[in-house]
Amino acid sequence: MRILFIGGTGNISTDCAAVLAGRGHNVGVFSRGHHAIPAGYADLRGDRHDSDDLRAAADTFAPDVVINFLGFVPEDVARDAKVFGTAITQYIFISSATVYAKPHTALPLTETSPVGNPFTAYAQKKQACEEWLRERAETDDFPVTIVRPSHTYSPHWIPNPVSSAGFTFAARLRQGKPVFVHGNGESLWTLTATSDFAAGLAGLAGLKSAIGDTYHITSDEALTWNQIYAETAAALGVEETTVIKVPLERIAEIDPDYALQLKGDKAESGVFDNTKIKQAVPGFECRKSFREGIREAVAWFDADPARQTINPDADATFDRITSKAH
Repeated sequence: MRILFIGGTGNISTDCAAVLAGRGHNVGVFSRGHHAIPAGYADLRGDRHDSDDLRAAADTFAPDVVINFLGFVPEDVARDAKVFGTAITQYIFISSATVYAKPHTALPLTETSPVGNPFTAYAQKKQACEEWLRERAETDDFPVTIVRPSHTYSPHWIPNPVSSAGFTFAARLRQGKPVFVHGNGESLWTLTATSDFAAGLAGLAGLKSAIGDTYHITSDEALTWNQIYAETAAALGVEETTVIKVPLERIAEIDPDYALQLKGDKAESGVFDNTKIKQAVPGFECRKSFREGIREAVAWFDADPARQTINPDADATFDRITSKAH
């Protein structure tokens, strides 16, 4: 198949493109060209917000399947639908598990769990995209498949509740600086390696029975945040940490905007039933434990100290909340 990625060099999409290319598919990446495109991919340059640029890429590459990792508002998916229409056999929209209603009414979450996140605009816009696409599927037979990842990390990320990109959280642990965890740290959270997510997504690409359906793709391993912190510290070689447990109500007093992000995502236990994706893609299983994945990430950062970048905003959030926690 000819598979066009709208966004193919990001945290999740890089591995997805590599897996599909490795299975013999012809992969094209439509981007502004800010990141290098691997050899063997069709390098299609343009602005995804410009219909003419998008149409030129469609004409040049003639995709069978389009996978959009960069659809954030209904206008994004509407533009794609107008350009690609029914000339493609499948349009895979990468949504988000944040669309599920908060607080959760029952766990584990399935694809039929209620949606509606009142806390984050990101989730609300992703839900609006899903709704627009379903309506277009009903009225115009637009061949859409919706995929909802949760907290998915590559070897270039150190997962934590503030900002997983960069080395900020890891550096604080190594330097003995305090970090915080919301509540008592015992809420459950699911972390999924991009290599595992990519295998599930690759199984859906070109799958006729997936047209008109929705899937989440996550690990079956749910850890407490205390366990996630402990595994990260162990991978970093840190024996003692200063982890301050801060009630969500106190975080809201210190940083109301950040507290809303937590309420809309990581403060809620995230546990998923992956029966549906396993039935659709026989043999699919998330195989990488967080213990293995976090050690891969630490090894990647340690291989080149230049990679150990610090996000000043994330660092300031840790300082602000730990200093005012009591």
